[in-house]
Amino acid sequence: MNKFFSKMLLALAVTGFSGFAFSTVIVTLDDGPAKPAAGLETAIFAGGCFWCTESDFDKVPGVVSTTSGYTGGTVKNPTYEQVSAGGTGHAESVLVTFDPKKISYAKLLKAYWLSIDPLTANRQFCDGGHQYRSAIFYLNENQKKQALAYKKSLEDSHFFKQPIVTEITAASEFYPAEDYHQDYHNKNPIRYNYYRNSCGRDARLKEVWGKKG
Repeated sequence: MNKFFSKMLLALAVTGFSGFAFSTVIVTLDDGPAKPAAGLETAIFAGGCFWCTESDFDKVPGVVSTTSGYTGGTVKNPTYEQVSAGGTGHAESVLVTFDPKKISYAKLLKAYWLSIDPLTANRQFCDGGHQYRSAIFYLNENQKKQALAYKKSLEDSHFFKQPIVTEITAASEFYPAEDYHQDYHNKNPIRYNYYRNSCGRDARLKEVWGKKG
């Protein structure tokens, strides 16, 4: 989120805390939470402010859990302050754990695309900077194949007059964000809804996707 919202809402979010709780758990292709419980799978998406991306995926049937975090960068164990300031290379992202018996990765892709502005580089709605880029971070070759195919189908449909700039790249380390960011839309619904509405997210989605959304 931009500096105005960041300073105002985060100051409210941490009121009563003596410090920022931060997890150094890392998600990779081979270990950590990227290996979910038996029968479950994971996916990583970046769609601007992770509060909103997390909220959108929590509404999708078949999604078991979501975790806000940072990925795609070079700094180890980044903090929110570092990522939001830019320069670490990370994107605000969400790790989605889902039940493939209830929802396919292809349907997650559809839900993702309809929740972002794929036409604006290094920006999502009111939040600007490389840290707010839209991106799909694939965890295996099957996810890569499906993500590229979905993007190509959008391009071939000529639905957009502008080029699609959403990145599709291999996942690197995923660092869960500080505890106060997790499940923010449920913990702080009034502040969350104020931010989302003020940021113009849903208005822009309607403008971009129209009846498709």
